Amino acid sequence: MQSCEIAIVGSGFAGSLLARVLAVLGYDVVLLERGTHPRFAIGESSTPLANLSLERIGIRYGLSDCYQLATHGRWLAHFPELRRGLKRGFTFYRHHPGQAFENRGLDSERLLVAASPHDALSDTHWLRADVDHHFVRQAVAAGVDYRDRVDLTSADVASDSVVLRGSRDGVAFELRANFLIDASGPNGFLARQLSIPSGLESTETRSALVFSHFDGVRLMKDVVPGMPDGPYPDDWAAVHHIIDEGWMYSLRFDHGVTSAGFLLTTRGTAALNSRYGGDAAALWDALLQRYPTVASAFGNATPLMPIAFSPMIQHRLTRAAGERWALMPHAYAFVDPLFSTGIAWSLRAVERLALAFESAAPAGRVPDPGMLRRYDSALAAEADQIDLVVAGAYEAMAHFDLFAAQAMLYFAAVSFAEASQRLAPDESVAWKGFLGVGDQVLEPLPRESLRRLRDITQRQGKPGSAVEREGFGEWIARAIAPRNIAGLAEPMRRNLYPVDFDALIDQHQLLGMSRAQLLEALPRLRGTAPEPRIDERAREFQIGA
Repeated sequence: MQSCEIAIVGSGFAGSLLARVLAVLGYDVVLLERGTHPRFAIGESSTPLANLSLERIGIRYGLSDCYQLATHGRWLAHFPELRRGLKRGFTFYRHHPGQAFENRGLDSERLLVAASPHDALSDTHWLRADVDHHFVRQAVAAGVDYRDRVDLTSADVASDSVVLRGSRDGVAFELRANFLIDASGPNGFLARQLSIPSGLESTETRSALVFSHFDGVRLMKDVVPGMPDGPYPDDWAAVHHIIDEGWMYSLRFDHGVTSAGFLLTTRGTAALNSRYGGDAAALWDALLQRYPTVASAFGNATPLMPIAFSPMIQHRLTRAAGERWALMPHAYAFVDPLFSTGIAWSLRAVERLALAFESAAPAGRVPDPGMLRRYDSALAAEADQIDLVVAGAYEAMAHFDLFAAQAMLYFAAVSFAEASQRLAPDESVAWKGFLGVGDQVLEPLPRESLRRLRDITQRQGKPGSAVEREGFGEWIARAIAPRNIAGLAEPMRRNLYPVDFDALIDQHQLLGMSRAQLLEALPRLRGTAPEPRIDERAREFQIGA
């Protein structure tokens, strides 16, 4: 029987990057993959919090490519062969059936929130086939034993080890590991082997997905010319088209390909699916026909693979870790891509598990049970928080004013976290709660917001009255005020939010900094601070020291 210290199932970016970090830490790691690379994957949109995790991982473990891939400018300079897209922020439009999007100038149903001050510091859309393959190659170069075309059949989890059984190219094998990490995906290998119960019934969000990659998608600036300038070009962002049935994402890569998909609510799915019987291409065409402006952008686009349909994308388990095993976030829970939380949450988990193994006792070289319980409880609380934020946003789609206000919850949480992490770096940041978890101001807001929205919409998509909508927006502004360092929820902005350093300086006290301290630290946000020196050699760690 073969043996290793750590076995990781699944070689997407999170599994491959964690395997590589653990190899740098001196662990004997086997990375197991059912398929081969390069391969198609969706989940392509990074965020500033994702970039911060990549930078921290790169600096701490001497992985310079992680640091270089954390901004669009550095990516282009160092890895131009890895395809990606420029993402300056989040763009939202509200469409209505049978009507072209109405350009009413600054009164349009349009929301733009910048995530970076200029292109060089921008986030990116990851072409996952390229990026995942890159991280696999780097893991192999770091000494990870990578095995693809593996069919795993069983896992026996004991108090002292895990024994995996399966085959590779038809040849049976057994592998004993001290610890097993599942980085696969929904209904993954370990969930089935351990019969981990589902926790989906306790969650709020439900959506179906019809999607593909496309060539020949037109820019919104050409489809709806003459819109007022925003803080960045509308199309170079995570573009969201909100419709009666849910919403559509459109992520443009620099080489012209666009990743796009419709997320459909239960109501929207029932009405459409009963008519088209799960025919993904017919469903796609029907949605385009209902929304003329979206059809103008996508009507002549060519799908680069068959349009696919998933009747429900949500999943949730009741446990994320045990004595000899752990699940990465995507294997544990997934909510919805509405606010691009996937990559950032996965990279935060890479940081946490790396730190857990970094501090493991020399005798067993596995994480302390208390650390694993902490990991388990963190993922549970964060999955709940993501679910509540997204469920509120779906409820708020009943009227664009409600949605624009609800979105401020997300942007207040992430902008405050990003500024805090950049301006006052903290060794413990990886364990701080994601999306406001653990923050006495932010953590309660999504649940209360969902309650208020359901009072307005009556859970039937009703838009409420003008007074109710105005009252909800005013409540949001008051609720986020103690963490609003970005000038959000300000009517004078007309739903166009740049990266505003003046607003940040004015709100210095919210970050626990004096004005002078913030001004001194500001180059870290502007991208003018000197780049850190990253030691390419494997850093020498004293495991358990």
